[in-house]
Amino acid sequence: MVSRASGQSIYIIDDDREVRISLTFQLSTLGFEGQPFAEASDFLDRVSELAPGPIVLDVRMPKIDGMDVLAELSRRSIDWPVIIMTGHADVPLAVTAMKLGAIEFLEKPFEEELLLEALSRCFDLLDERAARHDEWSAIRSKVDRLSPRESEVLKLVAAGKPNKLIAHALKLSVRTVEMHRANLMTKLGIRSAAEAVAYVIHLK
Repeated sequence: MVSRASGQSIYIIDDDREVRISLTFQLSTLGFEGQPFAEASDFLDRVSELAPGPIVLDVRMPKIDGMDVLAELSRRSIDWPVIIMTGHADVPLAVTAMKLGAIEFLEKPFEEELLLEALSRCFDLLDERAARHDEWSAIRSKVDRLSPRESEVLKLVAAGKPNKLIAHALKLSVRTVEMHRANLMTKLGIRSAAEAVAYVIHLK
């Protein structure tokens, strides 16, 4: 069951006014802030200003439909969880939408319990992604502290190369490689070549 602080934003994108009003009211009674959008373009114009939150998205809309929204979110690297709303005839389309990244689809009209279960999954995903983002940001910050030479050494350490081969590849003395290796491991807070692998992908 959903358990989140009051005021958590949930974005509703549907050209049907009655659906927008109904869902916004329903969510408000559950302690959430439903932010309705009549057109997908309005949401996409504002998304960079919005806090991450679940998106409840209708499949069939004029101008920009649900599939277009999913494609655009992917293009912008926005991975907020999306719940697809669909009429019975749109089920195959909704299944395709899930393959494009939507996490759930609900057939209209749907029960409140189904919506809550889907939102619970959304919030769990948001928490996981936020934690992963924080972890990657911390790694990126450490990697940015490395000198260009330390970055070169890191790549070879992560590849499992011994100091002698690293020295040969970089035309350095073994003692210099040992110094760079010790410095980069101190900066990254690691103690082994195996741990170094996770940092290499963050090198520019």
